[in-house]
Amino acid sequence: MKNKLLPIAISMGEPAGIGLDLIIELYSLRNEMNLPPFVVYGNSSLIRQRAKQLGKEIAIVECLAKDASSYFANSLPIFNIGGDFVDSPKTINKQTAKITIQLIEKAVEDNISGLCRALVTAPIQKSALYDAGFKFPGHTEFLASLCKENGQVPFPIMMLAHENLRVVPLTIHVPLQQVPELLTKELIVKSTKIIAKDLQKRFNIKNVKLAICGLNPHAGEDATIGLEDRDIIAPSVKELQQFGINIVGPLSADTIFYPPHWKKYDAILATYHDQALIPIKTLSFDKGVNITLGLPIIRTSPDHGTALDLAGSGNASISSMLAALRMADKMSMEV
Repeated sequence: MKNKLLPIAISMGEPAGIGLDLIIELYSLRNEMNLPPFVVYGNSSLIRQRAKQLGKEIAIVECLAKDASSYFANSLPIFNIGGDFVDSPKTINKQTAKITIQLIEKAVEDNISGLCRALVTAPIQKSALYDAGFKFPGHTEFLASLCKENGQVPFPIMMLAHENLRVVPLTIHVPLQQVPELLTKELIVKSTKIIAKDLQKRFNIKNVKLAICGLNPHAGEDATIGLEDRDIIAPSVKELQQFGINIVGPLSADTIFYPPHWKKYDAILATYHDQALIPIKTLSFDKGVNITLGLPIIRTSPDHGTALDLAGSGNASISSMLAALRMADKMSMEV
C-alpha cells in the first residue's frame, strides 16, 4: 500500500481547454469533498489568470512534489514550468505547447521515482502539440513511451470505468473495416493477460472474471455471420482458460450490457471502440473514467476532451475529473 500522504499528480493538459477550470474547481471543493492531496504540473501564471476569470480566490504555492501534501490544506501546490503566457480560453496558443509536453514528462518522472502515487491527466489537444515535437497518435502512447523499462515500451490498454462497470476496447481509434485484421489471437491473449493482472493488482480483485464480446452480430451465430468469432476469438478464449484466466465468450454484444449480465463480470472486453464506449457513455456519460492499464504507474483521466467552447465559462462539469481523481486515489491505495 502506498503512502496516502504522497500527492496525486495532475497534469494541466491543454491550457485553452477546460483542464484548468476543472483543477481550480476541484481545489476549491477540496474540504467539502474530502479530496486527497494533489500537485498540479502546470504554469502558475496561467492558473492564476484562469482562477481570476472564474472568480475563484485561491492561494497558490510553487513547490516540488515532495512538499505538496504539506501545503495542500492552504494553497494549491504547483510544480511550475515558468513562462509568462496570456491565458486564452477557447483559443489555442502554440507558445504553450512545449511546456504542456514537458509537464507531462515531469509528472510521469515523479510517479516513476515514487514522489507521487498516481497521475491524473487533463485532456490535451494533440493538434496543438505536433509543431512542438509531439510524435504520438495519442496521450496514452506518449505515456507508454515515457514509462519504458529496460528499453522496453509497455503495452498500454485503455479501460473505461464507472463504479463496477469496466469495459476495454481491444481496438481503438481505427476505421471499422480494419478491425477484423487487427483482432488477432496474439492481441486478445496479450491484452487479456494484462487486464487480468492489473485488475488483481490495481483493484484488489482476487478472482477476476472476464467476458469478451463477439465481433459479429450474435457472436457469429455458429459462423453463419462471419468467421472471426469461431476462428479467432473462441480459440483465444480457450487458450486463456488453459492459462488459468476466468474468461468466457465470445458473447453477443447486444445482450452482454444488460445489467444482470455484465454484473457477473469484473470487465467486459469489446472488439472495437464503439462496442465498448456506447454502453458506458449511455450509462455514465459525465462520470466515466479513462484508466490506462499495462503501465508501471497508475494513470486515470476524465472521459472527455478539451471542450474548448466551455473553457473559462465556469460551466464545465467536474464530474468525470472528480471521478478520475477518486479512482486514482482508490487504485493507489490498493497497491
